Amino acid sequence: MLRTLYSCLFLSFGLLVASAQESNVVFQFLKFPYSARASALGGSNVSIIENDISLIYQNPAFLGTEMDKSLNVNYMFYVADIGIGNATYTKAIGERNCWGIGVNYVNYGNMQETTEQDVIVGDLAIKDIGTNIFYAHDLTEKLRGGVNAKFVYSLYDEYTSIGIGVDLGLSYFDQENNFSMGLVGKHLGRQVKAYDEEYLNMPWEIQFGISKKLAHAPIRFSVTAVDLNRWNYFDMVTGEKKSFSNTFVQHLIFGVDFIPTENLWIAVGYNARTASDMSLEQGNKMGGFSIGAGLNLKSIKISCAMAKYHPSASSFIVGLTTSFSEVKL
Repeated sequence: MLRTLYSCLFLSFGLLVASAQESNVVFQFLKFPYSARASALGGSNVSIIENDISLIYQNPAFLGTEMDKSLNVNYMFYVADIGIGNATYTKAIGERNCWGIGVNYVNYGNMQETTEQDVIVGDLAIKDIGTNIFYAHDLTEKLRGGVNAKFVYSLYDEYTSIGIGVDLGLSYFDQENNFSMGLVGKHLGRQVKAYDEEYLNMPWEIQFGISKKLAHAPIRFSVTAVDLNRWNYFDMVTGEKKSFSNTFVQHLIFGVDFIPTENLWIAVGYNARTASDMSLEQGNKMGGFSIGAGLNLKSIKISCAMAKYHPSASSFIVGLTTSFSEVKL
């Protein structure tokens, strides 16, 4: 019975990016955006340049000295009573270096353990936790490199698993031409303690993205290519390999953000892979689409986004950021 429960949990989170086709992958919760802005732009973005520390989960090279003494928290209201959150703090070191620490987790709510006869025998202890140590360095005036070392712990009642991994990122920004690029290797690592005897793979992938802001309008376009380490996608119903054109499009995530002032942003995104794998005969027409907005007040930044990471319901994420850089301790 418990094995059935665990399989359902893996499948549920696999739907985030159609990872249900990769049954030998573990720690799928790492692939949630953990950022309202990234969620609004389609779920992944490794190229936009903003003073938003929640984005360093997308690309550790986004971390910079402009985020000195910043604190950010995000919380996603997922399916049913499942909650997904993270908290991050950053500190500058000199003029070209910055580090940060963060934790991300999944709270599955109250889940009861039952027998095959539906007799309740107790509560299930289920949790996923990731701890992160970030570091970034300005390589040149336009190029920055970053790393995120992570320790992952997963508990599904009597089964536990531990993993170690790293994100490696590069970020290029040409401010004069309002153009930026990003390249990231995410979740590179391994499971060092398995749930049972079988060791599974980390959900590693390579992503590349470009962003371009229009010269005479406060609009920025982004395209992010994901899963570049694996090309072929398969139909979740028939199991057949998808066509080249279909596969090509589904490797892309499109985002547009409107930035009328430094204190306001509005963004929309479209994730073609999510839209395809959540397409059902009855509904889910909004699968793959996302929308969000953010407001920068005097001492705090507020952001929120709505997206569909599961066929049964939309998810809502809210984020808060504040900076202590001007506080004298």
